Amino acid sequence: MASTFLLFQAAAVTSLVGMTLGWRGVMTKYSGFYDLPTAWSNVFWGILVGGVYASTSHNFILLPYLEFIADDANAVVNPINLLFVCLATSVAAHLLLRRERVRSGSSHPTSGWALGLAIGAMVGMIHLYRVFEIYDSLLSLKLWVTVAGFAIFAPRTEALICCFHGQLMLQGRRWGAVLRSTFWRCAYLVMFAYAVVDPLAWVFIIPFALLVNRRADEWIWDSIPSESKKRLRKMWARQVREQRESLQQAHESE
Repeated sequence: MASTFLLFQAAAVTSLVGMTLGWRGVMTKYSGFYDLPTAWSNVFWGILVGGVYASTSHNFILLPYLEFIADDANAVVNPINLLFVCLATSVAAHLLLRRERVRSGSSHPTSGWALGLAIGAMVGMIHLYRVFEIYDSLLSLKLWVTVAGFAIFAPRTEALICCFHGQLMLQGRRWGAVLRSTFWRCAYLVMFAYAVVDPLAWVFIIPFALLVNRRADEWIWDSIPSESKKRLRKMWARQVREQRESLQQAHESE
């Protein structure tokens, strides 16, 4: 469809837009009431871990799958590779979320969300590059459905996985956090590879992501200190009163 450089640029920009949307959807709601420097630190580490994760998943999972679809070659994805890649990433995320600066503030869910957004953006970028490479025309509806799906849900699904991982760590379930994260990563990585060639995969990906997304606010809320929760409730109550007063003034002026 275009040169390699332009395809990579398009994939990178689209992934960053999705990462920004994921940040604004959750983290901005509680802005000022969690450890923001630690969260941004995990964005940096997420880019590094996500780069390795995206590269290995492309070489051992996505590329063999695409080769198999293209010409029925004997390049079937090895489930051991899938398990190893996802397990290694889950262990890396676990080690990052058990650092002292994260544990001291009990900011595992918020740090996990930031970490996951960066990891997911890297995964989405690699998959989007292959998507742009496959389609020959920008007028294809399937192309734009696939691009929108990866832009929005690749960062968000990883953010949900890492946020849930952090929530389980707050509950002291360390091995459970690693194993559950590995399971969900395996499931989503398989579906993402399928989504590159068939947009029907989003019928399975999106509903599960939206269902789990409802729990994200609860996980983030658990990581906020008690005093901050009190101030946040007061702030929300004040905002509600101000909205009511503004509506009353608007009605009276009419």
